[in-house]
Amino acid sequence: MEYLSLQNIGLVTGFLLMLIGLYGALTNRNILRIIVAFTIFNAGLNLVIVALAYLKDHVAPIIDKTTGTAHLSAQFVDPVPQALVLTSIVIGVGVTGVMLTYALRMFKTHHSLDINDYKATKW
Repeated sequence: MEYLSLQNIGLVTGFLLMLIGLYGALTNRNILRIIVAFTIFNAGLNLVIVALAYLKDHVAPIIDKTTGTAHLSAQFVDPVPQALVLTSIVIGVGVTGVMLTYALRMFKTHHSLDINDYKATKW
């Protein structure tokens, strides 16, 4: 049952989350639901990046007594994808905050969250 490896489960789950987020962003007319859909898409993308960087039987790149110093590169996982995902999470939270702020501002000015009600391109 090699197809049920942790990496494959992470990839499939991540791609499913991306598809759900994309579907939600394209089919919903409510701004808050679109923001949630983008957040789900972002979580799926992060999961795909982590799943692609997963290497079975490898450890974190921390040198201590248990790892030793022989063949370090062969037993360590690449830390760059993990750092990219952490950066992506921080940026995603910031972008979500900005989108929610714009949604609140649009609701205060137009009293609606339906994107079909916004015809003007200026405030």
